[in-house]
Amino acid sequence: MIFDRQRQRLLLQGKEYTAGDISRLVAEGAENCPPALWDLYLFLEKWFDASPVITVHTSGSTGTPKGLVVRKDRMMQSARLTCEFLNLQAGDTALLCMNLRYIGAMMVVVRSLVAGLNLIVRPASGHPLSDIEEPLRFAAMVPLQVYNTLHTPEEKEQLKQTEILIIGGGAVDEALETEIKSLPIAVYSTYGMTETLSHIALRRLNGNSASEHYYPFSSVTLSLSPENTLVIEAPLVCDDILQTNDIARIYPDGSFIILGRKDNVINSGGIKIQAEEVEKLLRPFILQPFVITSVSDPRLGQVVTLLIAGQLDMEELKNKVQEILPPYERPKYIRMVDLIPQTGNGKINRIECRTLAEKLL
Repeated sequence: MIFDRQRQRLLLQGKEYTAGDISRLVAEGAENCPPALWDLYLFLEKWFDASPVITVHTSGSTGTPKGLVVRKDRMMQSARLTCEFLNLQAGDTALLCMNLRYIGAMMVVVRSLVAGLNLIVRPASGHPLSDIEEPLRFAAMVPLQVYNTLHTPEEKEQLKQTEILIIGGGAVDEALETEIKSLPIAVYSTYGMTETLSHIALRRLNGNSASEHYYPFSSVTLSLSPENTLVIEAPLVCDDILQTNDIARIYPDGSFIILGRKDNVINSGGIKIQAEEVEKLLRPFILQPFVITSVSDPRLGQVVTLLIAGQLDMEELKNKVQEILPPYERPKYIRMVDLIPQTGNGKINRIECRTLAEKLL
């Protein structure tokens, strides 16, 4: 692996590019360059400059996206951890199909630079494999891209020829995980955030080693705060000890599961309800996009509210809710909406959902 940025070369779709080549391509301008490649060239120009840092953007799942300045040497350490864990080797094909504003896509490029992977570039779209013809060694996608791929026969066949797939940028729900289990490739869900420079733990979704638990890299130390939120110490990728808002359970073997976010706890009359846990129970019965949120209540403080995109039989839904949810988790309000608010990279925007729910009362 190469950690000296001045010695790094990018193997792009079978052709090697130096820092000088990238500078020349940027100088030629964007006019005759596909947008996805142009975004890559602009990122590489910043990567190869003299600055030891680069700016990435958070996803904004709990608020407005913000810029975060991160160290390039830490990014290379993160790349090393992933490449070693997945045994990625020089010349292996790696698909870039996500937005380069965000850390997930940036790290696909950095892994290629550090390990000499052969980068295959496609626009960030819902169907990243639509025109891929060659087998891939490695791909990273968000859940929506995986869902779309699995529901398009030609693309699903192409995915079956991809040896390793990692999924980040959002939770993998039960229905998607069930579909993934039948794939003849290695598929992982990742856990991490912008501050940890992509993931610090992976969970195998299929095969003999499939698990509900995330397993952190050996250099990562985990603990729980007094509020049972995950605390991360990952000195190779981050100087600070990170206090997350993810409510977790850590097991004796060092693995962990995520129960939900502290931000998404609904305090209804003193009973704390985890929105994600309620969603998990409802997901087998509600096929449309939906979200559990809350609205203010003068007596209870907050009450559970269900927003559903589209129309369905309200009586049937209420009966099912009565059947599967305990009384304190049942939505006081159920509202139909046109769309569930999302962030720029497809995550549920919980803040906008709460605002929308309040407006609908």
